[in-house]
Amino acid sequence: MKKTLFFSILLLLLSTMLGACSSGEKQNASADGKTEIDFFHRWPNEPRKSFYDEKIKEYMEQNPDVHINVDYVLNDAYKEKIRVLVSSDKLPDIFTAWSDSFAENLVSSERIMPLNDVIKEDEEWSSKIIDSQFGGFTFDDTTYGVPFTVDGKAFFYNKAIFEEHNIAVPKTYDELIAALDQLQDAGYKEPLVEGLTNTWAISHYLGTIFERVVEPAVLEKDYNAETAEFTDQGYVQGLEIFEELTGYMGEVSTAIDHEAARNMFAAGEVPVLYMQFAEIKMVEEAGDVEFGFFDFPEVEGAKGDPTALTGAPEGWMVSKNAPEETIDFLKFLTSEETAADFTKTDGQLNAIEGAVTEENVNPASLEAYELITNATSTAPWFDNAVNINVADVFMRGGQSLATGQTTPEDILKEAQQEAQNQK
Repeated sequence: MKKTLFFSILLLLLSTMLGACSSGEKQNASADGKTEIDFFHRWPNEPRKSFYDEKIKEYMEQNPDVHINVDYVLNDAYKEKIRVLVSSDKLPDIFTAWSDSFAENLVSSERIMPLNDVIKEDEEWSSKIIDSQFGGFTFDDTTYGVPFTVDGKAFFYNKAIFEEHNIAVPKTYDELIAALDQLQDAGYKEPLVEGLTNTWAISHYLGTIFERVVEPAVLEKDYNAETAEFTDQGYVQGLEIFEELTGYMGEVSTAIDHEAARNMFAAGEVPVLYMQFAEIKMVEEAGDVEFGFFDFPEVEGAKGDPTALTGAPEGWMVSKNAPEETIDFLKFLTSEETAADFTKTDGQLNAIEGAVTEENVNPASLEAYELITNATSTAPWFDNAVNINVADVFMRGGQSLATGQTTPEDILKEAQQEAQNQK
C-alpha cells in the first residue's frame, strides 16, 4: 500500500509539474519572441516570495527581451520536485540549491552547467563572492553553483535569565550541562527545547555533536557513501550526548515543531535554544528578548573538531541546457545590490562581500556574520553531508531516543546496515 501511495504521489507531481511540457527539449522562446527563463525557488512564504517577485519584475523591466517564469514550493516538497525534474531532464533553467551532498547528487545527473569559465571570465562579479563559500558547490575542481546565503548554528541564550541567576556562558559540554541544571534549579522545567517533530532539527544537533566527538578522518570516510561504515564508537557517544540533552527538553519538545520552539524562546519562556543565525530576525520580530549566542561547546577528551561551525551556504545552480541569458540573470541575483536588499528585507546573511553592513543588519546579525566568515572550518548540515537514507536512520532514531524507545547502539547498528545497502 505504501508503494502504491508513493507512486500515486509521484505521478501527481509529474503531471502537475510536467503536464505543460512536451517531450524532448524544452523551448526557451515565447510566442512574442522573448527568451524565456524558468526560475524555481523554495520560498512561497514571506518576505522572500515578494522579494523575488519584485526582483523578477525589476530584471524584466531592464531586459525587455527576457521573460522569467517563476515557480516555488516549500522545503521538503522542493527537494522532491527537484529530484523528479532532474530525473526527467526537465530541470528549470536556474534554481536554488543546498550545498554539499544535495548539490553533488544533482551534479551526478550530468545536467548541471559547470561554472568555472563563467566565474573566471567575469572577475568583477565573481571576486565579490566570498571564496570559502564555493566549496560546497565544487566537485573534482569544478564549480557548479554560486553561493548566496550563508548560515551557522549556535545556542541562543536569554541574557537576562543568565545574568539573573549568575550563570556563565558555557565553554565546554560539561559546563553546558551544569548551566542547564542551574536553570532547572531556578524553576525552568525545560531549560532547553527543540521541535523534535522536525527531523531536520535533529540532524543539525547530531551533525554538530558528531563533529565534536568523532575523528575528522573517520567522518570523512563515513560521509562518503562508497566508504561509509559507521562503526566508530564515537557515534554512540554522540547519540548519548543527544539523548542526555533531550532529557532537558521535556515531553513538550516531542509534540512541537521548531517554529513553536523558537516562539517559546522569543517569548522568554525558554532560556536556551539551538538555532540558525538566519532566525535572528524571526526571534526579534516574535518577541522582545535580549539574546546572545555561543557555539556548541567542546566535548573535553573527545577526538573531534572542537571549533568547527555547523552551517552551509545555499545558492543557485543552472541547467546545462539553459539559455545564455540565464547567466546574466544569475549575476543579477548575486549582485551586491540584490544581496544588500535581500539581507535588509529578509534578515538572512549573504555571501557577497560588501552586502552585509551596519546599515542593513543589526549588531547581533553582524556578530553572527563575523563568526561565519572568520570560522576556521565549517561543517555542512548532517542531512546534506551523508546519504539521505543513512541520515534518515539517525534522524528517526533521534526521535525515538527522545521518547526512550531505542538505544544509541541500536541506531548505530541500523545505520551500519543502511550504509551497506547504499553500496
